[in-house]
Amino acid sequence: MKIVLSVLFLAIMTPVISQSGKTFNLLISPYSPKGANQSISVFSFNTATGESTFRAKVDGVVNPSYLVVSPDKKFVYSVNETGNGEISAFSFDQKTGKISFINKVSSGGNGPCYVSMDDNGKYVFASNYGGGSITAVPVNSDGSLSSDIQTIVHQAKSENKGRQQGSHAHAAVLSSDNKFLIVPDLGTDKINIYDTDLTKSSNPLTPSDPAFLAVKDGSGPRHFIFNSNSKYAYLVHELQGFISVYDFKDGILTEKQTITMLSEDFKGRIGGADIHISPDNKFLYASNRGDADEIVIYKIIKDGTLVFAGRQSTIGKHPRNFAIDPTGNFLLVGNNTTDNVTVFKRDKKTGLLTPTNNTFSVVQPGCLKFVTE
Repeated sequence: MKIVLSVLFLAIMTPVISQSGKTFNLLISPYSPKGANQSISVFSFNTATGESTFRAKVDGVVNPSYLVVSPDKKFVYSVNETGNGEISAFSFDQKTGKISFINKVSSGGNGPCYVSMDDNGKYVFASNYGGGSITAVPVNSDGSLSSDIQTIVHQAKSENKGRQQGSHAHAAVLSSDNKFLIVPDLGTDKINIYDTDLTKSSNPLTPSDPAFLAVKDGSGPRHFIFNSNSKYAYLVHELQGFISVYDFKDGILTEKQTITMLSEDFKGRIGGADIHISPDNKFLYASNRGDADEIVIYKIIKDGTLVFAGRQSTIGKHPRNFAIDPTGNFLLVGNNTTDNVTVFKRDKKTGLLTPTNNTFSVVQPGCLKFVTE
């Protein structure tokens, strides 16, 4: 009788345990060039239910279009994508969600659009889209940003006369060993590669050898991601809507596959944007703006190459950025021009997405970042 009661008790309790899930902080900042939204907001996100709850925000932050969280989770850094070009530092309290401004410094060029940080929290790296440059900013012990910045300017152009009359650095991604910084340049059709020396107190970047890899003319390389061990890398081409797959070793990228993001009958405007890999490294997701407004899903096979798995409407317009929660249960999309964040349930076996009823309103969402434990 005791055994039966014990089994019955476990059967009753199991759904309660599974529904509790883990709750993570979710940071959302706007891409808002005209200043409709000048806040970075903090939400709690439940990984069992997919529900979000507003916690806190910091106001008066000019166009904080991209964010990075420090490795110790105590600080947040944003670009200020303006003509002057700045990077802002904030303190962050995981327990309360409170986010507070510390200081800001020049990004070394106008229109900074991407920011990243090394695993030791020593440097913040920013790509300046308008200025066509990459900048390394030392981080002080109190989390503030030093003004002793290093900026390297790219000078070239490519064939698209409307978008490629000069350099437009669009990402700054570190390899897993923090030895290399990869900078796709939409304006020059190059992937720039830098050696990084984090033992230095300033000026950590030097061009690698080779210093860049040229990609297809007119393709517009935008966002870039490594798999967990940096053995493979993936690049979204904004202007032509395809993904390139690379082997990566000792700072050298070797292309091994090109796969389209577009359906066979697609004839609209192309706008490849963001790219992410699921926490289990089994699926890759990429967003296509323009007239598609969808997430394209690929299965990652053993050699790192991609096989098309499906596509899902974002149920909104202009999916500039998206994020996968740390458990891999949900994928959230920021639809910039329809002012909403859509929440999709992920099937971990197939990678496919199912809409939920947890869509919520955010003015001009531009960047979504989960804060892991």
